Amino acid sequence: MSKEYILVINPGSTSTKVALFKENENVIQKDLSHSPEELDKFSKIVEQFALRRKIILEWMKSEGFEISNLKAVVGRGGLLKPMPSGTYIVTDAMIEDLKIGVQGEHASNLGGIIAKSIADEAGVNAYIVDPVAVDEFDELARISGMPEIKRRSLLHALNIKAVAHRVAKEKNCNVDDLNMVMAHLGGGISIVPLRKGKMVDANNANEMGPFSPGRCGGLPVGDLVKMCFSGKYTLPEIKKKLTGKGGLVAYLGTNDAREVEKMIKEGNEKAKLVYEAMGYQIAKEIGAMAAVLEGKVDAIVLTGGIAYSKMLTDFVKERVSFIAPVLIHPGEDEMLALNEGVNRVLSGQEKAKIYEEEVK
Repeated sequence: MSKEYILVINPGSTSTKVALFKENENVIQKDLSHSPEELDKFSKIVEQFALRRKIILEWMKSEGFEISNLKAVVGRGGLLKPMPSGTYIVTDAMIEDLKIGVQGEHASNLGGIIAKSIADEAGVNAYIVDPVAVDEFDELARISGMPEIKRRSLLHALNIKAVAHRVAKEKNCNVDDLNMVMAHLGGGISIVPLRKGKMVDANNANEMGPFSPGRCGGLPVGDLVKMCFSGKYTLPEIKKKLTGKGGLVAYLGTNDAREVEKMIKEGNEKAKLVYEAMGYQIAKEIGAMAAVLEGKVDAIVLTGGIAYSKMLTDFVKERVSFIAPVLIHPGEDEMLALNEGVNRVLSGQEKAKIYEEEVK
């Protein structure tokens, strides 16, 4: 068997998703679970490296694949220094920052570390693609109105960029030729103005913009401050109300949009009001991001898991289609997105970036 497969590695808190792709075909995929007993032995996430690497290689062997069959390895990007979007070769400097956890500890930090270890053994390159650390904000977008607080780039970069590339391909052009408003609709909601391929602004899905199935989005800040100092809540309780227990779950007791739609079909007027309010806020944010692009918008793209909801997307389309054509690309496939990033480099469509040359 020749070198024809790309190994994709996506570490999560309690599992590691792995897949082998041949070009754009997902040949085989597996979610490798890690028991609490296995992970509790480690005080730091980075210490899980050897365990997760071993399990990945055992899985490959059990499926009849060897390291020698790999032409590239790609890992989920971690909490690195702020960096432009793109596909990056995993370098020693990147590995050091992933090990240190320059912006915090997270399972995704292991993606690049494991990828490089396996790639080095195979004699091929390791890559990461559009990690959460991607930051292409205009300086204007960083100003919050309070000098002590800076607006930060925290968004669903991997899926947004992958879908943007697919839209460009459909239009027979390069993503750098287009202005689009990208709306990732999932557990968190990111609305992003994409100007000639760059994500120049966004609502921080944990703190701003529309409310979502489990997050409260932007709030009247005065009332929030009063709640914080009321003595009724601890800091962890407030944080949980903002992210995890906000949005749909706060109003309706579920974070499942399908359940909410079922309530609406059964005549629940409160569910209808709240669900439409979420759509209303999504449409408002899309309008705001169209203003960032000065109204020069080639397409509005709705993606993410909730974009499967015709009820919600129709509601949003009614309010924003006057701006630009609305395209629906539902779902989120991180494994495919990681593979596509590497394939763009291997096919010469895109040049791989070097972390230490790009970070601020």
